[in-house]
Amino acid sequence: MQVLIVKTSSMGDVLHTLPALTDAMLAIPGIRFDWVVEEGFSQIPSWHPAVERVIPVAIRRWRKNWFGEETRQQRCDFKRKVQERSYDIVIDAQGLMKSAALVTRVARGSKHGPDCKSAREPFASWFYNHRHEIDKQQHAVERIRELFAKSLGYEKPQNKGDYAIASHFLSHPPADAGQYVVFLHATTRDEKHWPEQNWRELMQLIAPTGMRVKLPWGATHEHQRALRLAEGFSHVEVLPKLSLQQVAEVLAGAKAVVSVDTGLSHLTAALDRPNITLFGPTDPGLIGGYGRNQHVCCPDTGIRMADISAERVMGLLAPLLTNEELY
Repeated sequence: MQVLIVKTSSMGDVLHTLPALTDAMLAIPGIRFDWVVEEGFSQIPSWHPAVERVIPVAIRRWRKNWFGEETRQQRCDFKRKVQERSYDIVIDAQGLMKSAALVTRVARGSKHGPDCKSAREPFASWFYNHRHEIDKQQHAVERIRELFAKSLGYEKPQNKGDYAIASHFLSHPPADAGQYVVFLHATTRDEKHWPEQNWRELMQLIAPTGMRVKLPWGATHEHQRALRLAEGFSHVEVLPKLSLQQVAEVLAGAKAVVSVDTGLSHLTAALDRPNITLFGPTDPGLIGGYGRNQHVCCPDTGIRMADISAERVMGLLAPLLTNEELY
């Protein structure tokens, strides 16, 4: 059976789709997937053993000059690539009008997706031949697992979902694996940031353990923050600019991770690495870390990230650093 997945973004949403592929792979021997995904996340699907072909799409970039000559040509090329194959089933796990209209509509195959009550944008369901009611009061991973099960005709497994990508990285761990922690300090919304002073206090608290701290970054302002956080600490390393593949390799070798609510936090969960995720204004129940050894740390009252103390985080982190079974 050949299936096309439409799940274009964001990083967390793309990662949350992986356990559904594992379910399907176990339920339907020989099933293979092609996957339409935003170009910036195109490495992620290739890590899963059931994915045969990744088809990058550039909706975010195209929107900046939708009717430009180069953009029009790229859209035509993309359409031709999607239509190179006829699929037994097309699963739209995005549930948005833009992806349904641009991708799902033109794909060749029986189209499945969430119904109007379950889709993120109800009108997206107009583009599906088969619409499925999905319980929205469950974690995002479980919603997608339910959609795949109903679309492909098997019972959704009751066990915890398996991303099936950890072995891709853990089979060749870095030379210093288990000797460092990673602090994921960067996120998109200001209210989701943990104050820099809190990060530095945590770095000071971790110094006596002998663990080194690695700080990845993406954009220039994140690099500047990382430099400020590391200033004066000999055990803290600001990493160079890395690809997503390289960041995953660093995360896979970490003894533990401390993160704010960000896409790389979900990547940490997918790699089965112990992670303490700091939440303030967002609800961890529906979008929090899904997987083994995932820990949530929220303010005792309110939603202010500053109210999460470094001492409290260190209290959660210390047992992870001494647990030999975690690496």
